[in-house]
Amino acid sequence: MKKTIGIDLGGTSVRVALVNEGGEVLAHEKAATEPELGFEFFLNKVCGMIERVQGDEHAEGIGLGAPGPLDPFNGLILDPPNLPGWRNVPIAQRISGRTGKKVTLDNDANAAALAESRFGAGRNEDSVIYITVSTGIGAGIVLNGLLFIGAQGNAGEIGNMIVQPGGDQHGTLNPGALEALASGTAIGRLGAERLGLTGGAKDVFERASDGDDVAQAIIDEAIGYLAIGVANLMNSFNPAVLVFGGGVMEQASVLPLLKEKVTPLLYPSMRFYINMKKAGLGTDAGVIGAALLPVVKRIK
Repeated sequence: MKKTIGIDLGGTSVRVALVNEGGEVLAHEKAATEPELGFEFFLNKVCGMIERVQGDEHAEGIGLGAPGPLDPFNGLILDPPNLPGWRNVPIAQRISGRTGKKVTLDNDANAAALAESRFGAGRNEDSVIYITVSTGIGAGIVLNGLLFIGAQGNAGEIGNMIVQPGGDQHGTLNPGALEALASGTAIGRLGAERLGLTGGAKDVFERASDGDDVAQAIIDEAIGYLAIGVANLMNSFNPAVLVFGGGVMEQASVLPLLKEKVTPLLYPSMRFYINMKKAGLGTDAGVIGAALLPVVKRIK
């Protein structure tokens, strides 16, 4: 059975795994990313992890899922906000030069979408949109088993979708962008502003579960904006299933609330078929999907 190596790179941690074509993780390591120590430090670390997880096995190639923005065609990390100082880094070329293996780079949400479409909650469906709602918001689109990445590789960057015209601007996002209004970061920010909370979105959900009306209003507001973004995707793609991952979606109350708010935003004929599921692979989705990147065709 063929094997590949997947790298799931985040701003906080990096995970490397040897994965077979059945989606089974055979060996893995996890470490802190420590982006502030520079790319060369990271390169030495990740190449050591690759060597250890591969062991005596033969890996056909390496897939790397990383936060955007990036250039998947040329293997470049451009300037992701959670990897400060990593600007125009030729990460695929550098890892390939150290390991002697071809490295395929793509967005981390795209990688997770591949894994969920093949082995997780979207298995056996022709069209799958995976949406992650965590610190940020992003999506991956899989059509007939093929990963749709767009002409410039930026398909699925739904965090920058405008859902409140004329809204506030946060960072480099559009004013009124989905990520600025519905992410875990947004929920935590509103919790700090309206309730003086310091523990981020987790504190807001805990206060809401204890019956705090202000905390519940924050959640209702954020999920209302998320529903606009989801409805836009459903009206545009009409996918067989939408799969949701990320820390915010781990809250049991969120998916039913989201479905309730999405329903009236769809054509009446579409309201009878709303297939929304929680991700099935958990924290393995990113690294399994990354391992699929060398063997799955991508379309523009």
